[in-house]
Amino acid sequence: MKRVSVAMAVYNGETYVTDQLDSILQQLGEKDEVVVSDDGSTDHTPEIIRSYAAADRRIRFVNGPGLGIKQNIAHAIAQTKGAYIFLADQDDVWMPHKVERVLNVFQEKKCHVVIHDCIVTNADLQQVIYPSFFEYRGYGAGMWRNIWKNKYIGCCMAIRRELLPYILPIPDDIQMHDQWIGVINDKHRGGCGVLKEPLLYYRRHEHTVSDFHRNTVPVMMKNRLIFMYRLIGR
Repeated sequence: MKRVSVAMAVYNGETYVTDQLDSILQQLGEKDEVVVSDDGSTDHTPEIIRSYAAADRRIRFVNGPGLGIKQNIAHAIAQTKGAYIFLADQDDVWMPHKVERVLNVFQEKKCHVVIHDCIVTNADLQQVIYPSFFEYRGYGAGMWRNIWKNKYIGCCMAIRRELLPYILPIPDDIQMHDQWIGVINDKHRGGCGVLKEPLLYYRRHEHTVSDFHRNTVPVMMKNRLIFMYRLIGR
């Protein structure tokens, strides 16, 4: 078994994906891996990933299911072989020592999920929008508080392999995969390691998949009911 796997979901990410891969690879060991699942990109993303994979055997390119971000990240996670699985977006940049710092928390806390803070920036990383995502959104584990208002952020999350049977498959009708992973851990395993240290530049641009906007109250209630239904079923 590999020590660390990085599960990266990509789609039309040619503009930023090289920055992200470079920031990840420089802190992985020789026996670690990056699994990149492409969800049907129509730009040069597949060619970029394949060129990286040809030069670095730690990278594996897989074709995604073509069903959107939730199922693409689930597909990437399912292909991993590592004891610790780091989730990665295609357009962020990891800070040095992110992997080391997160692995230390896993060992110290004996937890199954670790989340850390990040700095939210503009597209070229030159302007800080929020110096702390935690301060902007709040943070912390706990099943009920995160059902009510999700505080998990997937790109700042890593999980132990033992959690996979609980989180997979990820339901397609829930709103966010990171909320699902975090709450499933709260329900079945409990305990989440929280690092208040920013370990990632979270890049915001016009093609960003995730959004900071708030839904209307009816939409929020509908999403929570669906989430609860799927959680009870699991």
